[in-house]
Amino acid sequence: MSGKEINKSHVKDDENIEVWEDLVHIKDLVLSLIICSITTLGAYLIAPNEPPKPLIYGLVGAVIGFVISSIAIKPKRTFQYVEEEE
Repeated sequence: MSGKEINKSHVKDDENIEVWEDLVHIKDLVLSLIICSITTLGAYLIAPNEPPKPLIYGLVGAVIGFVISSIAIKPKRTFQYVEEEE
């Protein structure tokens, strides 16, 4: 893998699913989906009813949900850099 190796040996396979060629803990995935859904829908619902504002508020809510999820859920993998032999 181009100079890096992913160590996934400490993660149980029955608690994970594969998303875009990466293992994701099911509990963390559901938690982040709930957080992002609540912040996006909440921001959309508090937006004024003028044409572009609900879209903008919803997008800002999605970004806020992403930031909260990335702070609350820490990555579980470890990287080990390995020198490539030529």
